[in-house]
Amino acid sequence: MPRPPHRSATAVRALAALVLLAAAGPGRAEAPSTRGSEVLHQLNGAVAALAARVSPAVVQIEVSGYGLAGESRREESGFVARQRGIGSGVIIDPAGYIVTNQHVVKGAQRITVVLAATPGRAPSGADATSRRMLAARLVGADPGSDLALLKVDGSGLPHIPVDAAVKVRQGELVFAVGSPQGLSSTITMGVVGSPGREVPFAQPVAYIQTDAPINPGNSGGPLVNVDGALVGINTFIVSQSGGSQGLGFAIPAGVVKAVTDGLRASGRVRRIDTGVTCQSVTPALAGGLGLPRDWGVVVADVTLAGAARRAGVQVGDVIDTFDGHPIDSLASLTSALYLHAPGRPVTLQVLRGAGRLALEVEAPEARQPADELVALANPEKGMVRRLGIVGIDVSPKLAGLIPPLLVARGVVVAARTLDGTSAESGLQAGDVIHALNRLEIDSVEALRKALHAVEPGASAALQIERGGKLLWLAIELD
Repeated sequence: MPRPPHRSATAVRALAALVLLAAAGPGRAEAPSTRGSEVLHQLNGAVAALAARVSPAVVQIEVSGYGLAGESRREESGFVARQRGIGSGVIIDPAGYIVTNQHVVKGAQRITVVLAATPGRAPSGADATSRRMLAARLVGADPGSDLALLKVDGSGLPHIPVDAAVKVRQGELVFAVGSPQGLSSTITMGVVGSPGREVPFAQPVAYIQTDAPINPGNSGGPLVNVDGALVGINTFIVSQSGGSQGLGFAIPAGVVKAVTDGLRASGRVRRIDTGVTCQSVTPALAGGLGLPRDWGVVVADVTLAGAARRAGVQVGDVIDTFDGHPIDSLASLTSALYLHAPGRPVTLQVLRGAGRLALEVEAPEARQPADELVALANPEKGMVRRLGIVGIDVSPKLAGLIPPLLVARGVVVAARTLDGTSAESGLQAGDVIHALNRLEIDSVEALRKALHAVEPGASAALQIERGGKLLWLAIELD
């Protein structure tokens, strides 16, 4: 997405001067009416031009799938129901890569991307708009950051690239684009309330806070600055009414870049493992431990065999900087962790007593149970094409990689295949398939045979175990 002309950005910034001028009131600095009208026209044209450049890269995401039904009703627990939802996304690559929120596509059986409307003409000759609808597949999702990467078939699509170097300042003008309540290509304007806000009930990430109106359906859409550059992905609001009350939050571009690069490369986010557990410093904690400051982040535990212990990090150290980034909260530490590539040492500055120490800590990639499952899986032997998965027979060799099972047999979903139908089945890595249409499944081969017996186009029910609970997952087989 090309950067807009500097003149347009200057005109948009004139809004601040215009607001201040109006606030001054009579008796203060009054501008001639012709000058005020000119500024308004410049602002009007600049915002319209910005919307015209940015909106084509913003898409509406329609999802259907299965989720837990009647979560508030005990008698319905363990059942799944068909659900539909609408969110937003932004094309970040002309080849069809789209970023959105993980919660928008969670549990999706089908994902449809609706491109922004373009002027067209209906066959009858009546004016109309053309809205292209494309099937999307899930490349990968990262629950920790609430981001997901989708892919549609296409080339030369309008897009807004993600630049980790783009920053925002408090008071800066920003624009939210998306599909609030399903109203596609809606753009709203506001300012940055805080460039790095930690929200108690959310993930420990430093969010961008804005008063640009954001409503349900905006999730996954972009927050852009006056230059049309992506500064964040809108993710949630704080509201008592359910609608916008001027408290919207976006995931910063730096985190978006790190996560989408990882998802695109391997379908997952690579994280580092320094062997340190941290927690927020409070005045009470600082007083009890005699810490040098009553805010920030303190080391609560250091793994015995971890890289941090080898580097000299101790329990009670207050982390001052991480790779040169000031650390004033768990949110700022989490954001810094996202930006650090595995394999490269971390430079830490810690406060210990009255002293300040500089430590270099090795940063190996954190191994996750899902990684071990993928390593054990044999794509040739474990491929189940009708479900778009690679499975592993439940056996003692999986001990430690999956939690104790309610049913000690079945097939573990080790991975999904990008060229299969796994995004439509609703299966996730780590799920354990125990039965198909009440037929017990004890091996990958048994699963293949059971699927072969189901006619194309027919519906089927998988009994799976997920998170220590048994669920029925309805699927439609091609």
